[in-house]
Amino acid sequence: QLQLVESGGGLVQAGGSLRLSCVASGRTFSSRTMGWFRQAPGKEREFVAAIGRSGDNIYYAGSVKGRFTSSRDNAKSQVVLQMNSLKPEDTAVYYCNDPKYCIGQVCYASRYWGQGTQVTVSS
Repeated sequence: QLQLVESGGGLVQAGGSLRLSCVASGRTFSSRTMGWFRQAPGKEREFVAAIGRSGDNIYYAGSVKGRFTSSRDNAKSQVVLQMNSLKPEDTAVYYCNDPKYCIGQVCYASRYWGQGTQVTVSS
């Protein structure tokens, strides 16, 4: 069982920055790839970013590459998503997840989800 708690969302103007955090419970955090997905109103949930167990492999969706940065602290069971140069189209609920696998630059979600954190970017 894995429990995930996200925080750090909010309202920001276009061009601004936000830092999302996800803290996981469970002893196996350091052995899991961890990632972020998002869901905008009326759209399906989509992959955003993921980071491998030791932080060596990092994956980004094309729409966020160069603007978002993923990092992790295994000692704190924490994964962070630093979001810069935010755009209105980044508005969504952001969810933490431990992807089952990644192929190329896309990762596929497991069944474990946090409650999500709302990110709203105004134009």
